[in-house]
Amino acid sequence: MSDFAKIFEQMLEQSHKMARAFNPALESFQVHGFDKLMPTMPKDFMDMMWGNTFNPEGLDSKTRLLVVIGGLTVLGAQADAQFKITVRHAIEAGASEREVAEVIYQMAMLGGIPAMTRALELAQTVFDEKSGEEDSA
Repeated sequence: MSDFAKIFEQMLEQSHKMARAFNPALESFQVHGFDKLMPTMPKDFMDMMWGNTFNPEGLDSKTRLLVVIGGLTVLGAQADAQFKITVRHAIEAGASEREVAEVIYQMAMLGGIPAMTRALELAQTVFDEKSGEEDSA
């Protein structure tokens, strides 16, 4: 086994341990309920988890999440729960609804209009949920 393969295997095991520590149900979760399994992480936690602790000069969590939204859009926004939770996290990390939509629009050039449309529909459900929460507060 190469050094890279060993490191990758260790990273996977570490991520499984972390998931179990967050919630033991993560060991047997079904993707259908993924978006309800774990609440939105606070921005500081996301910054720490996604590299800024070890790479303070790197991308912040907002930028990283906008990049992920772009990638998920190009892939056709096929994973509803994962897409919506990424949009929620991006907003929590400081992205505006307009920035999220702009990233999705830009991906039409790479993923096509159907992928963009699907991503916008999913993002809009998150925006609507957020608006509903603000109205009830």
